[in-house]
Amino acid sequence: MSRVKIAAGNWKMNKTAKEAVEFVEALKPRVADADAEVVVGVPFVCIPGVKKAVEGSNIKVAAQNIHWEEKGAFTGEVSGPMLADLGVDYVIIGHSERRQYFAETDETVNKKAHAVFKYGMKPIICVGESLTQREQGVTAELVRYQVKIALLGLTAEQVKETVIAYEPIWAIGTGKTATTEQAEEVCAIIRNVVKELYGDDVAQAIRIQYGGSVNAANAAELFAMPNIDGGLVGGASLKLDDFEKIAKYNK
Repeated sequence: MSRVKIAAGNWKMNKTAKEAVEFVEALKPRVADADAEVVVGVPFVCIPGVKKAVEGSNIKVAAQNIHWEEKGAFTGEVSGPMLADLGVDYVIIGHSERRQYFAETDETVNKKAHAVFKYGMKPIICVGESLTQREQGVTAELVRYQVKIALLGLTAEQVKETVIAYEPIWAIGTGKTATTEQAEEVCAIIRNVVKELYGDDVAQAIRIQYGGSVNAANAAELFAMPNIDGGLVGGASLKLDDFEKIAKYNK
């Protein structure tokens, strides 16, 4: 099965609404012929303008978080119906920064995955280990656990539409990158977990990204690995030249 690579930019807390629109307007012609699916994960306040700006282009829009409840007394949160109403395509959930700073757990990631699908969007589920966990040799066990809990209760068809992003925490924003072999090894472990849970068809359909200091120089090598289906890109996604090269990794 030939999986379409996905180049997703996670902008984190960067760019005003005006800056975001200007950026995607400039990005559109640059990635129009990209073979990879191009996604921009923008701050909530940027979504309406960016959605309008990408109309008619091949760029999809992701939100960076979601609350699992439909509505209620959850000050500062954003719900599935709100995002669906804006036409959001993907939602990034379980990012290590959400886990570290905002008490995200494997269980809330699972609730959010169900909410994303309930309102017609697709999740990009982040998993990954800290440097201490890698040094202690528990990467495989930890990532397997994260994946199993995140996917709990999802149907096979939903899992086929899911994107899992393997992001070693020690490589996010540090300039350190897992070697191509390290990244491929863990992405293969993730695919094997999906195979155990849902069978080979689903495992061959699901897309698994690598995230963690992906840049214009290393994208092609990473994306060439058999179990790496693209990247969840941080800092490099805020630079037009770099993100274009990543999206057009094979050109």
